Amino acid sequence: MEFYEREKKDSCGVFGVCNPKHDIVHNIYNGLVSLQHRGQESAGISTVKNRRIYSKRVWGLVSQNLKPKLWRLPGHIGIGHVRYSTTGSSTLANAQPMVHNGFSLAHNGNLANYIQIRRMMEREGFRLTANSDAEVMLKLFRKYYCGCGDYVEAFRELSGQVEGGYSLVMLSRNHELIAARDPLGLRPLCQGVDRDTVAFASESVALDCNNMKLIGDVKPGSVVVATEDGFETYQYVQCNRRAHCMFEFVYFSRVDSILEGRSVYDVRFKLGVNLAKTYDVKPDVVVPVPDTSRTAAEGYSSQTGVPVAEGLIKNRYVHRTFIMPKQKDRESAMKLKLNPLKSVINGRKVLIIDDSIVRGTTSKAIIQMVRKAGASKVYMMSTCPPIVSPCFYGIDIATYSELIAAKSTVEEIKTKINADILGYQTLEGLIDAIGLPEEDLCLGCLKGEYPTPYAQRTLEALKEKATLEKARLWEVEALV
Repeated sequence: MEFYEREKKDSCGVFGVCNPKHDIVHNIYNGLVSLQHRGQESAGISTVKNRRIYSKRVWGLVSQNLKPKLWRLPGHIGIGHVRYSTTGSSTLANAQPMVHNGFSLAHNGNLANYIQIRRMMEREGFRLTANSDAEVMLKLFRKYYCGCGDYVEAFRELSGQVEGGYSLVMLSRNHELIAARDPLGLRPLCQGVDRDTVAFASESVALDCNNMKLIGDVKPGSVVVATEDGFETYQYVQCNRRAHCMFEFVYFSRVDSILEGRSVYDVRFKLGVNLAKTYDVKPDVVVPVPDTSRTAAEGYSSQTGVPVAEGLIKNRYVHRTFIMPKQKDRESAMKLKLNPLKSVINGRKVLIIDDSIVRGTTSKAIIQMVRKAGASKVYMMSTCPPIVSPCFYGIDIATYSELIAAKSTVEEIKTKINADILGYQTLEGLIDAIGLPEEDLCLGCLKGEYPTPYAQRTLEALKEKATLEKARLWEVEALV
């Protein structure tokens, strides 16, 4: 078994804005603060003025470490990025935006064939100094652009080489803001306007906090080029299908965001309603795991009449445990993050609703907390169906060895997490709640069926090599 030593993997938040009349660094700052839930490891901003790109990248949270640097970033056009903390080496070299020869790029997503592309580039003599697919995309894009001088053609050539999910914003020293999205729409990217301003963001909340109107999503396979004179949209490749990530609706996005024309709040509310319709359970109280499950708990309560209570109190100064890189960090942070409220729980049959069960360790610990607080029975429900396969496209959904549903039945999982009753969302209930056709969703982590061929071939190769079950897919040598 061989592993690729240089880590790569990002699932982050991006924001880009162009305003011909005002410096925009504070708009970017506001946008990144609103996207902080998408990444807490590092943050950065790039702006352009007088054909010079100014850039600053920092560790940690936007408000703590990036705000003091804003005065160094002048200009009417700029981009920003927050990075999702992941497994493997963490260096500032992997922080974004990345700058190279007149371009700066901020990227959200993951390339399924990253290792293959990186090695091809190394053979061609590219000097790669980071271990991020953002660097690969930036330098490969620049190669194609220098060859043709056309953004549409450059992205067409790029999409013919790379496979995976990507939404990106770019800056050129020619005072252009460029936004592009992968042909399947795996990763979200929306567009907003306000008078002379145009902006792009991973989620609409970044537009809201800047008082910009959401005009829709950047179409998959398209590129938008904005200057101080306006913007134009071009289709660089046509694709007959879509594959929007279901996990954005279930967990990752903020509940007040709009994705693919769908309110995340409405989706999560209906996820709770559908759980109530699926399972005949009679708890005394519904307790959501804060914060992503609160809306689903409201939906469950509306359908059943069982009251919702804040039985788990969240310490808001602890980061999201799902996106912490190491299991021991997640477990330690979870103990600091949640505390059971005995007056709500003691002597009652408690239904805990969580957005998903990935590894099972957090669910087990929460159930143990609730039992110690005096619950007579503890039921657990997940708004997401069982996650049985890893993700290739930008959500850090574990290895086979970590995915509890990949190797255990629902009954076995119930025993492992010590729940009296365990209920998962059905696939039909999930699709119904999202409100998009099944063929327009990426359900790879739920079905083991992926929308891109390299990802599917790699999955099948890994299945044949049981010794690789502890390897994350992006760390493994190219198998196909």
